[in-house]
Amino acid sequence: MPEKTTTIDTRPLILASGSRYRRTLLERLGLPFEVAAPDIDETPAPGEGPAATARRLAIAKARAVATARSDALVIGSDQVADCDGVALSKPGTHEAARAQLASLSGRRIVFHTAVALIDAASHRCQLSQVDVTSCFRRLDAATIDNYLLRERPYDCAGAVRSESLGIALFERIESGDPTALIGLPLIAVTSMLANESVDVLGTAHAAPRASAAGNARPR
Repeated sequence: MPEKTTTIDTRPLILASGSRYRRTLLERLGLPFEVAAPDIDETPAPGEGPAATARRLAIAKARAVATARSDALVIGSDQVADCDGVALSKPGTHEAARAQLASLSGRRIVFHTAVALIDAASHRCQLSQVDVTSCFRRLDAATIDNYLLRERPYDCAGAVRSESLGIALFERIESGDPTALIGLPLIAVTSMLANESVDVLGTAHAAPRASAAGNARPR
């Protein structure tokens, strides 16, 4: 029986993000990739809902990088936290974070995480949205302050850094892909790459590499 042969996909893979969180997630797949932070306006469009914003910005980030790299596969992703149809901002300060978490105590929010994969040569674009429903515990003032002082998640939407201590804020999380909550849904990414004949488990490739990226929260 002839041996199965493996091929190396020569198209560069680029993560269109300045987020160290997304870079760390993509490294899990063991593929070599580059990082390029897109320069786009991330302001929501008038009348645009949180999920629609996440989808539009995921595509915009990928396209912004793909225009300069016609030979590449480019991944763009965006996450918007949604509380009853209102997008949650990054608090920026301790006081704003305290008020935000107090308002979220005992409530349910949805993190909409969209990911786009663009083949720059063919302009083919794949898009997927993964939602994570998160139910907050009842949080008193002392608990909120203790969490904020320990974690300082002021650059995170909803003041939630779920990949570390922020996970303790929730009593329940519902999702088909736990990596979506951190900012890059790897199950969807793996399927998209397979559609481009990049088999994460079967393709021969070199050791993973990633260029330096910024320390910003997922963009």
